[in-house]
Amino acid sequence: MATAFGPDAGNKLIFHVFQDERFVDLNLYQYGWERTEPLHSYGPYRRNHYLFHYIIAGYGKLYVGEKVYPVGPGEGFLILPGQTTTYASDEKDPWEYTWIEFDGLRVRESLSLAGLGAAKPIYTPGTRAGGEKLRECMLQIVQDGEASPIRQIGRGFLFLDQLVESSAARQHQSQRRLRDFYMKEALSFIEQNYQRDVSVEDIAAFCGLNRSYFGKLFRDTMGESPQAFLLHYRMAQAAQFLKETTQPVSTISTMVGYANPLHFSRAFKSVYGISPRAYRQTHFTHPTGV
Repeated sequence: MATAFGPDAGNKLIFHVFQDERFVDLNLYQYGWERTEPLHSYGPYRRNHYLFHYIIAGYGKLYVGEKVYPVGPGEGFLILPGQTTTYASDEKDPWEYTWIEFDGLRVRESLSLAGLGAAKPIYTPGTRAGGEKLRECMLQIVQDGEASPIRQIGRGFLFLDQLVESSAARQHQSQRRLRDFYMKEALSFIEQNYQRDVSVEDIAAFCGLNRSYFGKLFRDTMGESPQAFLLHYRMAQAAQFLKETTQPVSTISTMVGYANPLHFSRAFKSVYGISPRAYRQTHFTHPTGV
């Protein structure tokens, strides 16, 4: 892929912020490319979302707590939400890298398949060609930074797919087939019934599993409890209704499974930090709104 990156382009940094919050399974927050200066560092800083850097050239180190990870060309590093990290370029041969900050309900499973997580934050490609294809996926997102949100989200899924496919630590799905089947059943049930007063017992029963075993299976796969996932899913749907419709808050409360609007408002604030009405005031996008 021909790009505008490199010495001949006369630039050292390209940076884009993605400002569309409609996407639940995967969302992008910012992405860019940079040729860093010697000893350039960032941190200590705590991220709210996942952040992945792919190293195009040069060397540097990632610091996570007491651990230090050297990272060089063709490798990458993952920072998890809630982690406080610092990363720094080499003094003599500094990094050139591209990065994507992202999150979503299906992200953790993809990263798990790629063999990446808190215990293993360093990406190593299984083949050189696979790593180069991942680099091109990321640079395409950066280079076409003003593309439509749907196109960029599509490219985001291609990035995740290539991250899994190219990782030397990839977990083969054949080992996870039964667990994946149960999770697909559970997610399908939530998507179709979140408007109702459903419980974890209801979801487990639909999957034909014991509640305790289902809860452990769900947490191991999705990274959070079924209760937390259902809450976040309902609030994400409510946020979209608040932004794109003129329905009263009390109606939206019912639409996402809360008979009591006060309970809904408390739940919404626990996730977004502000009340539903305050959220609508700052995010309303309906074309007929005033």
